[in-house]
Amino acid sequence: MKRSSIILLLLCCVLLASCEEQYLPKPKARLALNYPKPLYVSQKTSCAFSFERNQIARLESLKNCGSKLLYPNLKATVYLSYVPIQNNLDSLLYDAYQLPSKHIIKATDIPERVFSNPRDRVYGTMFRVEGEAASQAQFFLTDSTKHFLVGSLYFYTRPNYDSLMPAARYIEKDLTHLMESLRWE
Repeated sequence: MKRSSIILLLLCCVLLASCEEQYLPKPKARLALNYPKPLYVSQKTSCAFSFERNQIARLESLKNCGSKLLYPNLKATVYLSYVPIQNNLDSLLYDAYQLPSKHIIKATDIPERVFSNPRDRVYGTMFRVEGEAASQAQFFLTDSTKHFLVGSLYFYTRPNYDSLMPAARYIEKDLTHLMESLRWE
């Protein structure tokens, strides 16, 4: 064998022997999602209702008694639409029940929770949309005679239910508080 071939063979052996990987154990990982404890503040609107909102959210008014409840740190928005009832309660209720069903193609389940506060005349339903749907929660509230409010939660990202679920549940608790604290003017 030529001398250069032997040197090349020895060099390859040295290089292969030096490429040994060191294995280090990985530390146990836990998802560290820290959401602040909600502190609720009273929120009056220019429309015919008021409610309490989480102080990390801010209310932005839109035209025609619409508004957005913005959660900038969670990259989410709750869209609120107020409509006065004018002999159209049936069609408003029909539309409110149809809104969650538009997500049924991507949703795995849409459980609903009925809300009733006879003392303040606030009645409604919250829909939790489970799965890869665009909206993770929707609700409506009414007094059955004058007022009707619809809300929908959307995130500024492509739906990934496993990733969005903790934030969606956090905001859902705020929506439950909104429903419980809502008062018609």
